[in-house]
Amino acid sequence: MTYVGRFAPSPSGPLHLGSVVAAAASYLDAKAHHGVWLVRIEDLDQGRSDPAIAQHILDTLAALGMTPDRPPTYQSRQQHRYRDAAAALRGQGLIYPCGCTRAQIREAAQTPGVYPGTCRDGLAQGRSGRSLRLRLEQPGDAFDDRFAGPQYSQSGQDYGDPTIVRADDSFAYILAGAVDDVLDGITDVVRGDDLLPTTSPQRLLLERLELTPPRYAHIPVLLGPDGRKLSKQNHAPAIDASEPLAVLRHALDALGLRPFLGRETFPQSVNGLWRAAICAWKDYLADRQATISR
Repeated sequence: MTYVGRFAPSPSGPLHLGSVVAAAASYLDAKAHHGVWLVRIEDLDQGRSDPAIAQHILDTLAALGMTPDRPPTYQSRQQHRYRDAAAALRGQGLIYPCGCTRAQIREAAQTPGVYPGTCRDGLAQGRSGRSLRLRLEQPGDAFDDRFAGPQYSQSGQDYGDPTIVRADDSFAYILAGAVDDVLDGITDVVRGDDLLPTTSPQRLLLERLELTPPRYAHIPVLLGPDGRKLSKQNHAPAIDASEPLAVLRHALDALGLRPFLGRETFPQSVNGLWRAAICAWKDYLADRQATISR
């Protein structure tokens, strides 16, 4: 089976160093496996998505030497996929309306970030449905993460019933991202470990659709000086793609590849740097697998 990987940015702002690290990891993993690397623009949130930013992201990736092997795809053009998936889940009786606000969920949750099932057995009196949730009936999930190792999770403790249609009637990441990965033929998802909690719900959703999930590899997210994840929400600064070598050096350092490059100075061209980094990534993978095996 040909390896197919992807990078899936949202066009709500330009790329920052944290997103470049995630892109570089997925790109390196695809190329180290002689595979295909794709880009998917996750522009379902029309209120925050900007087509100009989407093009800027693609231009930035190209300036950094990361050009997808096929034309990029856009989630806003794939709505039929998500409607079909939601209809299939509804036909199994697995979708129910939820009338909770985020504040109400935070107040009622026994575990932070885990939906407590407030509306599972029906809406409370006086509440109307705001969103649609997927009833996850499996008690738990287990899978092997290529980077993070064996993962075990329990329903109600590590995750709850996820939102699949949001209050604004847009499809949620849990549904759209999982369905796209399978229908786009993605074999391996390499992404930040801040998304690790979404993996079991996505795997269980795909199981209900009788679809086989990809393999997953979660890398540590890049943190800022304040200890918080670098993100658009935290106002991480955009990278300067006019200095691609400097950006890539920072990204490769953040991935921990410098010890595997076998040289004190980086190559002085983008193509040369990628060739060295792909070789280093193979050594990094072997070292990572040995660590997990121990």
